[in-house]
Amino acid sequence: RTRLTVGGNRVNYPGEVGTPTADMLLVKVLLNSVVSTLNAKFMSIDISNFYLNTPMERFEYLKLKLTDVPEEVQLEYKLSDKATADGFVYVEIRKGMYGLPQSGLLAQQLLEERLNNHGYTQSSIVPGLWTHAWRPIQFTLVVDDFGVKYVGEEHALHLVNVLKEHYDITDDWKGNKYIGLTLDWDYERREVHLSMPGYVAKARKEFGHDMPTRVQRSPYPHTPPQYGAKRQLAELPDSSPLLDEKGKKFIQKVNGKFLYLGRAVDLTILTALSALASQQAAPTEETSARAKQLLDYLATNEEAVLTYRASNMVLAVHSDASYLSERLATSRVGGHFFLSRDDPVPPDNGAILTIVQVIKTCMTSAAEAELGGLFINAREAVYIRQILHELGHQQPRTPVQTDNSTAEGIINNKILPKATKAMIMRFHWLRCREAQKQFRFFWRPGPTNKGDYPSKHHPGVHHKSVRSEWLTPQRYLDAFRERLAIKERVPLAQ
Repeated sequence: RTRLTVGGNRVNYPGEVGTPTADMLLVKVLLNSVVSTLNAKFMSIDISNFYLNTPMERFEYLKLKLTDVPEEVQLEYKLSDKATADGFVYVEIRKGMYGLPQSGLLAQQLLEERLNNHGYTQSSIVPGLWTHAWRPIQFTLVVDDFGVKYVGEEHALHLVNVLKEHYDITDDWKGNKYIGLTLDWDYERREVHLSMPGYVAKARKEFGHDMPTRVQRSPYPHTPPQYGAKRQLAELPDSSPLLDEKGKKFIQKVNGKFLYLGRAVDLTILTALSALASQQAAPTEETSARAKQLLDYLATNEEAVLTYRASNMVLAVHSDASYLSERLATSRVGGHFFLSRDDPVPPDNGAILTIVQVIKTCMTSAAEAELGGLFINAREAVYIRQILHELGHQQPRTPVQTDNSTAEGIINNKILPKATKAMIMRFHWLRCREAQKQFRFFWRPGPTNKGDYPSKHHPGVHHKSVRSEWLTPQRYLDAFRERLAIKERVPLAQ
């Protein structure tokens, strides 16, 4: 089978071409909602040939070189009679094809029209989130992949039958695969395990990476602080030679390949990826060594498994910042977002979002860095609160934990600082949101703050000791799969 692809770079389409689609954050919130809703289950649906044959009001045109067309096709459609003197065939495109900039949006609009006729509507605030007017069903849509939460199989069947009227679809009632994730559903314990088996092995083969002889516990080099020193010296500039174009491409490929893994499952590599990304414009041999260390870390540690457990779907945040810990006297922010209960100190759950970000402006104090971190994390929490509202999970004041008493005192009006020009915008915005009862800021000591982990580079011994707090050991998932396999083999009568 041969399919033509239009050269999209040659098409001058005057209209909008952006297509609303669900992001990773929305998908993770929906997965939490499934395990946290009584009798809810998850399934996935895939539409075949979604971009093809969508009717177009505005036709496009292309020309084909006759010698590029197979001879049997030329004979079937008598193309030699239609060809120009210089050996080209001109084609009018009346339906969607691969490569057209507008094909995705046109297919999405047609799908939306068809779903609207049956009571399904997309959120006007959260792209990619769909609900029904009265049925207990919600789904995320990533291009042509549906991740469906439903309560009652008859409601899921309704969606399946609506789609079958117009499309060829593939449905997975077990819901084990979605957007590259492997999902293991434990409905009895109300848990779901996210993993990407084989992803690291495939990537290592692509990069030609050899298995190291020793276990690498840290994904990135750690510079220990000089305890007791009167002053801390900044990291010396990297003086190693610049990489050639091939080496530069390698660094960029490593970042691109593992960023999805980090955002989806293995958050322990996000800080290392952030540091490599800041160097990939002008990478050096030192950058290459750091990229190799990341590959060694992924190769010698077991595959990541992220687990979500049933909760009351109340958003909670841990915020932290490391002061002047990055190059050029910049500070790094770490944020841990999870869904829990409305307790004074919410119990932990799997991360739906991990913030790993360098503050571009220079912070003048540790308190200002912490305040900047609270601002960045709270800003992200505003949108997550909106997602939860759209899913039907009403939110109390979002608890935001910090380990800096000065920053917490400024926001809660316990401290009135005198010189605040550098941070006045941030703390006034936070004070405003706190006054609106959108957030509840509170202090707890540093060791209890999980925002610390993504805010800096740690030694291998620390990564080893806290890995089980962030990721589920592989043996736990293996035990669940074994129990499930035994249950499926035993007849129901027994």
